[in-house]
Amino acid sequence: MKAAVLVFPGSNCDRDLAEGFRSIGADVSMVWHKDTVLPEGTDIVGVPGGFSFGDYLRCGAIAAQSPITRALVAHAKRGGFVLGICNGFQVLTETGLLPGALMRNAGLKFVCRTVDLRVETDDSAFTHGYGKGAEIRLPVAHHDGNYVADPDALSRLTGEDRIALRYTEAVNGSVDNIAGVLSENRRVLGLMPHPERAIDAAQGNTDGKAMFTSLTGAMALA
Repeated sequence: MKAAVLVFPGSNCDRDLAEGFRSIGADVSMVWHKDTVLPEGTDIVGVPGGFSFGDYLRCGAIAAQSPITRALVAHAKRGGFVLGICNGFQVLTETGLLPGALMRNAGLKFVCRTVDLRVETDDSAFTHGYGKGAEIRLPVAHHDGNYVADPDALSRLTGEDRIALRYTEAVNGSVDNIAGVLSENRRVLGLMPHPERAIDAAQGNTDGKAMFTSLTGAMALA
């Protein structure tokens, strides 16, 4: 499996995400935001957390206009896999690859802690290793993780089983406690929690590992 991790000015979780992919044996390339093409044969693109371009304008708004992001969108539209975490989730909504938007947290405070989550669907390459209804714990660290979507988009997400994860309690004000959503073809996942920070026992939690190991089987069948 070949993974490409995008790097923007202000990214600070890019190496963590690369290690997540390497933990399942992936060949990982770090791709700078000014590049215009992804490495040949890329199977999955990771869009990491951090503060791309200092979160000016809106979180992810400038990164969404970067040259490499055009290649990311083309990859997704061809049916390629994409995983966007935290700031990466914000970038994916700004590109229109995922519906909704991430707004300032309710309470206007940065949230940095481990939270309880429920896996809402196992019908995706990212979550089938957990099983529907599984309860897991993952770290969050964000100031703008309050997921919002208009009623029509929310109805489609619910009706099409595209809500991947929910917080089990109020964390940041997200509508229906949504923590992660899938694209229509189920090959793009955006989530605010950080699975790459919970893949090794040395981190004190391995609940994020299954999100990466799930991908290996999906790639074999893709």
